[in-house]
Amino acid sequence: MLDELFEIIEDRKNKQPSGSYTAQLMAAGENKILRKIGEETLEVVFAVKEEGDHRLVEESADLIYHLWVLLSYQGIQLDQVKAELAARHKRDQ
Repeated sequence: MLDELFEIIEDRKNKQPSGSYTAQLMAAGENKILRKIGEETLEVVFAVKEEGDHRLVEESADLIYHLWVLLSYQGIQLDQVKAELAARHKRDQ
């Protein structure tokens, strides 16, 4: 689903469909996306400390989504992140 989510984000960035939250974030620009990442990061922390595992899962999904939006906005492909993770894994073995 993570690959599919990134493809959906890319599609909405390119097509800018009316009513799309992703398209609205892209149009609002980098600062808005960064604010959303900051908000979601705090919500992950609060979920861990006060709200339980279910909220942690929900807030983690929100954080991942907004991070994927930032990557797309910056023109970074998900495969670049995967390659970096693979390279780190290979170095650690």
